[in-house]
Amino acid sequence: MKEHRLIHPVTMMCRTLEIGRSGYHRSIRPENGLRARENRKLTADIENIFNENKKRYGSPRVTTQLRKNGIRVGENRVARLMKQAAIRAKTPRKKNPKTTDSRHGGRIAPNLAGKMQIHRINQLWVADITYIRTDLGWCYLAAVLDIYSRKIVGWQMSRTMEAWLVTDALNRAIQQRKPPAERVVHTDRGSQYVSDQYIELLKKHELTASMSAKGNCYDNATMESFFGTLKTEEIQDTQYSTYDEARSSVFEYIELYYNRRRIHTSLLGDSPESFEEKNSPSGEENKETVILPDCRETTNTVYLN
Repeated sequence: MKEHRLIHPVTMMCRTLEIGRSGYHRSIRPENGLRARENRKLTADIENIFNENKKRYGSPRVTTQLRKNGIRVGENRVARLMKQAAIRAKTPRKKNPKTTDSRHGGRIAPNLAGKMQIHRINQLWVADITYIRTDLGWCYLAAVLDIYSRKIVGWQMSRTMEAWLVTDALNRAIQQRKPPAERVVHTDRGSQYVSDQYIELLKKHELTASMSAKGNCYDNATMESFFGTLKTEEIQDTQYSTYDEARSSVFEYIELYYNRRRIHTSLLGDSPESFEEKNSPSGEENKETVILPDCRETTNTVYLN
């Protein structure tokens, strides 16, 4: 085709040979041309970002980080170069033990989250429980997430799913954030969230309970999304020998990576902490201070103080 391009139109030859014009033009492009050199440099930058984030980023977040680094590039080009270099982000696997048991006679709160419009931090928190496998058996993570910034504001781990687990996670969020009265905490209808211990903590701090309808986790989807991200990016490819290994991994992911560094497309490319710093006026709400845990493990519980 290259030899006959001055005799026959390239479009006609491509149609006759059933090949794409873009493929033809790539085939005659010099390997050391400007575009090729740019692509090699860009691929190296992509690989650096990909590896720095432990293979967690796909092309949208890689593109966002490149732009933060001052490199003007489109996502389609990044996706194409990642595909050519066989750079693939981690993908989720199937689950799952059940963590919600709504077969109880506990007090059910109305669903307040569905109609709320969120404008500031500490306006609406969502809370839930998930599971983590270790060689010694399952352990459980309870977490509290601020819908406004997607930040995990409180969490706790245990070998059992008793009421104190969710209460302790909420209490840590309260201690760190000091939310004003009448803020809403939304959960599913799990037995832990209707326990006397949990309800009393809400009342003590004048927080308002909200619960999803039975069998409907839509209003808690943001927390489900976080758990899915945690498992895809940190947990699913790791075999934990002990509960302490699992706790250390979760701590590193939440406190050192997710809250502080991980790009969120829903936050216009910011991390939760960066988004709060930019969008929460000084003095409007109490800001949290991350307290590194003094960890002690007992027979049934992993404490993060």
